[in-house]
Amino acid sequence: MKTVVIKISWLDPESAGDLDLPTYHSADASGMDVAAAIAEPLKLAPGEIIMIPTNLAVAIPPGFEIQVRPRSGLAIKHGVTIINSPGTIDADYRGEVKIGLINLGLKPYTIQRGDRVAQLVVSPVHRADLQVVTELERTVRQAGGFGHTGK
Repeated sequence: MKTVVIKISWLDPESAGDLDLPTYHSADASGMDVAAAIAEPLKLAPGEIIMIPTNLAVAIPPGFEIQVRPRSGLAIKHGVTIINSPGTIDADYRGEVKIGLINLGLKPYTIQRGDRVAQLVVSPVHRADLQVVTELERTVRQAGGFGHTGK
């Protein structure tokens, strides 16, 4: 397994003492859980969208991104997920990492300070070289879309 150095900084170090840095919770985990840096409990009503601060900024090396993904437990048990899943943190972004959550569940969900609200996954980025052509190579599928195989 390759490792990539990601520089990380607390934006307000004095208020970060009770928060964990993003953490892998098993040897083969691909995502690091990231904590909510909120001062007071936040109630997320059904259908509501909120931005959760993390008090963190990152410096991602060129050629990589961090994807912000939902935590499966929050999504399955409570319907709370990432509104723009997966979110992308680009290598040149230096602002606060914030987590856009939506409650797709039927009940309000309360987020507490330090709750793990998302996963951060470091991924390589490939740039596309778009080439305009008059015709594309044919495939067996062609334009078949959602459900076209009948399965």
